[in-house]
Amino acid sequence: MTYVVIDGCVNCKHTDCVEVCPVDCFYEGKNFLVIHPDECIDCGVCEPECPVDAIKPDTEPGMDKWVEINARYAELWPNITVKKEAMPEAEKYADETGKFEKYFSEEPGTGDE
Repeated sequence: MTYVVIDGCVNCKHTDCVEVCPVDCFYEGKNFLVIHPDECIDCGVCEPECPVDAIKPDTEPGMDKWVEINARYAELWPNITVKKEAMPEAEKYADETGKFEKYFSEEPGTGDE
């Protein structure tokens, strides 16, 4: 089992989760975070930290797509271990659905720079 970041993170990118991760398995894109599934130790401490409920265990139905997305971008984006401010319009996008298809960017974030 691993945890994955899902649609709710897009254009919000709260980083409360990265600070509590004991193995630093979060990676940052321009408008989305991912969890490296091979690094995640399944402790679950990140899940309750997400204010938009965008972290789920891969055992929930429909998570296969998200495992693939998280694995792919964790290999491409920089590691993030320190909390940053959420995206400027995070509140506006917090309850929107279908954000991945509408807004997702493959561009990397800055990581811990």
